[in-house]
Amino acid sequence: MNTPSAKSIRDELARAADPEKAAFYPRFFKTGPGEYAEGDVFLGVTVPEQRRIARRHKDLPLEQLGALLRSEVHEHRLTGFLILVTQFERADEAGRHRLFEFCREHLAGLNNWDLVDTVAPRVLGAYLLEHPELTPWLYELARSPVLRERRIAIMSTQAFIRAGEFKDTLKLAELLLHDEHDLIHKAVGWMLREVGNRDLASEEAFLDRHAREMPRTLLRYAIEKFPKAKREHYLNLKPTPSTSPRPPGEGRGEGARPRPPRRASEP
Repeated sequence: MNTPSAKSIRDELARAADPEKAAFYPRFFKTGPGEYAEGDVFLGVTVPEQRRIARRHKDLPLEQLGALLRSEVHEHRLTGFLILVTQFERADEAGRHRLFEFCREHLAGLNNWDLVDTVAPRVLGAYLLEHPELTPWLYELARSPVLRERRIAIMSTQAFIRAGEFKDTLKLAELLLHDEHDLIHKAVGWMLREVGNRDLASEEAFLDRHAREMPRTLLRYAIEKFPKAKREHYLNLKPTPSTSPRPPGEGRGEGARPRPPRRASEP
């Protein structure tokens, strides 16, 4: 049996490429000048096919995995990160530590929302849940001028939410409340909704304090599953001007993207 390699994975992805999808994905993922995934390159391979390829190469050595994660091609990186997630979930404590650090060394490869949402909860958040002394790192990311790092911060806490721990999600949500980018608004609203799915009182207490100053997209994501009367209550609250400083962002003009189905990822 051939040893798994980055080249064999790249070859499989090339064979699975669809030219029509390769033309569509750059528009969908906003890769134009000034947009949030500027310059990203797509082959046009579906996520289910990438998952199948990742499963076939789940034992890829880290040296070869790094070659995928540093690629300019989106599908190379996503397939690589899917392999990384699988390896992390199968690893012992020493292996999880090694893969956590390996992932942190390759954060630059997480340059779009789908990559962040695949990796942040299942590797970064999962490890931090086991090692809470490292959680201050998420607050450093939340204050970063780099969009992907701010999204990594809040999305990593999905692992905490699933474990019934909401404190860091709520603190980071407050820190990111006045972020300028819609991808952060959506992620924060989504995580607040996830908190509410498990502890409605905690979400409502947060909304009672902050709903008046929330960006509308963030608020709508947070209250999406509320009964109509309760949604209208929060939507009809008179907004108050925010005096909180905005963290350095990448601009309002980077474009929103169509909302995909909410399964593995939600922008």
